Amino acid sequence: MAILSQLAPVPGSKHYRKRLGRGRGSGLGQTSAKGHKGQIARSGGRVRRGFEGGQSPLSRRLPKFGFNNKDFRTEYSIVNLDQLNRLEGVIGPEELVKSGIIHKGPVKILSRGTLSKALTVRAHRFSTKAKEHIEKAGGKTEVLELKS
Repeated sequence: MAILSQLAPVPGSKHYRKRLGRGRGSGLGQTSAKGHKGQIARSGGRVRRGFEGGQSPLSRRLPKFGFNNKDFRTEYSIVNLDQLNRLEGVIGPEELVKSGIIHKGPVKILSRGTLSKALTVRAHRFSTKAKEHIEKAGGKTEVLELKS
């Protein structure tokens, strides 16, 4: 057991901060390791990433292409078969939220794990394997409509 008065950092884990601009004798005086003049030698003298000195940046000069549905895609809450084993009876999104398995949103059932009992599972989407496993265990699947 460590004694409070004998606690110390691991040797080599602590370093002194470079004290810039503290005279020539320190080896870090005069220009304070910033070279001579120019923007980078000044305080706050850095430019943001991608800035090209006022020239139109490369990201704006190149043509845009492709498709991205990030703003309007449907995000599903994923539930695996092994998570359904701890529930009983008819299982829908409301029961999954109550049990703390998901928080919100449409539900998709995936086939990780095995199902050991017959359950009626109501969800917005099922993987084909998950559907097979549920029916093989003697259960039923019901596909719910997505609300627009």
